[in-house]
Amino acid sequence: MRLSVLQTNLAKGLSIVSRAVESRPQMPVLNNVLLRTEDSRLKLAAVNLSLGLGITCWIGANVDIEGAVTLPAKTFNELINNLSNDRVDLNLDTATQTMHVRCGANKGNIKGIDAHEFPPVTEGGRSDLTVDAATLKNMITQVSFAAATDDHRPALTGVLVQFEGDKITMAAADGYRLAVHTGDLEQKFDKPIKLLIPARSLAEVARAIQDDTDVVQIGLPDERDIVLFTVGAIEISAQLLDHKFPPFENVIPKDYSTSTTMYRSDLLSACQRAEIFARDNAFTGRLYVKPPTGPSMPGEVTIIGKSQERGDNEGILDASVEGEPVDISFNIKYLIDVLRILPDEQVVLQSKGPANPGVLRAVGRENYLYVIMPMSR
Repeated sequence: MRLSVLQTNLAKGLSIVSRAVESRPQMPVLNNVLLRTEDSRLKLAAVNLSLGLGITCWIGANVDIEGAVTLPAKTFNELINNLSNDRVDLNLDTATQTMHVRCGANKGNIKGIDAHEFPPVTEGGRSDLTVDAATLKNMITQVSFAAATDDHRPALTGVLVQFEGDKITMAAADGYRLAVHTGDLEQKFDKPIKLLIPARSLAEVARAIQDDTDVVQIGLPDERDIVLFTVGAIEISAQLLDHKFPPFENVIPKDYSTSTTMYRSDLLSACQRAEIFARDNAFTGRLYVKPPTGPSMPGEVTIIGKSQERGDNEGILDASVEGEPVDISFNIKYLIDVLRILPDEQVVLQSKGPANPGVLRAVGRENYLYVIMPMSR
């Protein structure tokens, strides 16, 4: 195996695939990234068997001798990132599985493991539909953060992705909150298709989408229950979760008694100030919504965070309030999470009293909602 690549291209490719490398793998080869020459290109790949995640990236290369090897991801990544912006020559000694790396006046040697020990990587050949890249990235970003991060309820570590008619819907929940986003498809599905994809795998798809990415090709699951996303020269395979996502529609309140419209940035700032103190009280933040007292008076929202040891903070926002006053507590961190990722100027918080979930929506946008459970004080 002998080839040459540009340092910037190799560094970028390694940074992409290295995110799939396991931190504590059961086999030493899973600490490595696969390098394989294919059709005047260099294929880089890494897999995480515990997550069912695989990432493959192709970069241009000048290939003299075909071949393959696996190299320690961290060591190889660090070395390439510290080379000059120049041509990198890679020459594999197949007898010792040692890669000789040369860039300018620098010479290095990295010991690898035979490529035959690397697990198979799912790639290529499947594209059942295309989705607008910007739409898909926004959906993943605005939903996946609400998924559970522990394995006590495995189904909640995934994002439900549903194709029905000409719509794609994503939903994620952790038992205390729910995020749902719907987008448009160019093609139509006669029968609904539901996939439960690990949130971490979808996050890698969103991260791979760049500003110049037009569409993402999606290969629906085969007999191995693997879904494949193709983003330009990057392919991400995700093993579906073998669990049933709960019927999220049952969690969404059907009506409300109070509707409060606020500027997102103002609400975010007030919640962040309250969170400084609320973190000592299980992140409990109190919101008191007060309707206008007169025809020309605005409504008010008071956001309070308290700490027995350190003090408290109270912020008051002008708001458009329709309906009854309400005094309700939420996990203030959960409010901050959603307010940070929404790009919309205004949001509306709907509630049916302190014992019922609140629903946060973006004003003028019907394709997104966020349900948050109340907290007791």
